[in-house]
Amino acid sequence: MDILTINDRPGTYPDSFYKATAALPEPAPQAEGDIRADVCVVGGGFTGLSAALHLRRAGLDVVLLDASRLGFGASGRNGGQVNTGQRVEQLALEKMVGLGKAKELWQAGLDSVELVRDLVRDSGEDCQIVPGILHADHRARFADETRHYVDHLRETYGYDQISYLDQGAIRAEIGSEDYHAGSLDMGSFHLHPLRYALALAKLAREAGVRIFENSRMLDYTPGSPVLVRTEQAVIRADHLLLGLNGYHNNIAGPLARRVMPINNFIAVTEPLGEARARSLIANDYAVGDSRFVINYYRLSRDHRMIFGGGESYGYRFPRDLAGKVRGPMAEVFPQLRDARIDYAWGGTLGITMSRLPHFERIEGNILSASGFSGHGVAMGSLAGKLMAEAVAGQAGRFDMMAELPTAPFPGGPMLRSPLLVAAMLWYALRDKL
Repeated sequence: MDILTINDRPGTYPDSFYKATAALPEPAPQAEGDIRADVCVVGGGFTGLSAALHLRRAGLDVVLLDASRLGFGASGRNGGQVNTGQRVEQLALEKMVGLGKAKELWQAGLDSVELVRDLVRDSGEDCQIVPGILHADHRARFADETRHYVDHLRETYGYDQISYLDQGAIRAEIGSEDYHAGSLDMGSFHLHPLRYALALAKLAREAGVRIFENSRMLDYTPGSPVLVRTEQAVIRADHLLLGLNGYHNNIAGPLARRVMPINNFIAVTEPLGEARARSLIANDYAVGDSRFVINYYRLSRDHRMIFGGGESYGYRFPRDLAGKVRGPMAEVFPQLRDARIDYAWGGTLGITMSRLPHFERIEGNILSASGFSGHGVAMGSLAGKLMAEAVAGQAGRFDMMAELPTAPFPGGPMLRSPLLVAAMLWYALRDKL
């Protein structure tokens, strides 16, 4: 099974709403011949582009390889939410790693959000930033837990940009009877993810990163230098950085054991008109709900609903992507049951057992960061910067993230998918109770 080709045609962006509303650059050249660099970065998404940019800013000679186009994978297909914190909530982190480490991780989450904001500003590009992300509880019994969590963030972490919403308040924000409580985080924001990926690419090019597209890494040989082989090139580099997330295609054993590719899907409706759109999300916030198979959605600038939802238990995308998403969308918004869907696409992300990102020194001069578990816009961007810091001799923050617990999936690559199917079926059933 080849994750890079099973659902997509390399070199061609998926027919998404993001593709239709971004200015796509001409393809970069393919890597050819013998190439020497201080650092070879593999992966042209948020992590790889951020790593390459920050390495070049530190004065290193950097080559970046992408198997397809920059932002082709999850970085150009996701829900566009730039969230504070980690994928795992702070109360759970405190139990896992203690309060002190949990506070370090909270600060890393804040840093990741600010980094995205800073990089967008540096690029001068319009990435369509809109402040505010709502968490919406689809069961009344979750309300007390959400209220307690908001209070905990405010009192223990001094975070005053989050507020609790009771049933009346959440339904004033979201035009759905599906929700009973929630929270609003004004320190988070949402954006156009493909525009952001291309903005990072612009910064990297301007800084002097040598970028090669349609240049798939076939294998690498550890050593000093590391040898990276593509179909038409051999790159010799003092360091190799992997920013592959769900598209790792089992290229490295540690990633295959600890980071599992899964698929998710997004559909975009026809333009709804401003009044109808505001009846669904009153103040243009992004939303993520409390389901295990999460629904996440927001409005586009031209008043469409961008709705992510629906799970898949195999690596191949379903044939009817629009139908896959229409079901969960209609459950939240019955008033959209008959709305025309103009775009629908799928993408592959990487998850870990703990839902915490997986940072690892595969060898002394080979680093990887992946497994962002749906939290990759902000954390993937920071991960690239932390890998760059480690190469430059300031490895403290990278090592802090590398100490997080990310156990291997039981059974390894062969059995992880059947076990995931069983777990997803159970949690999907629990969501309905």
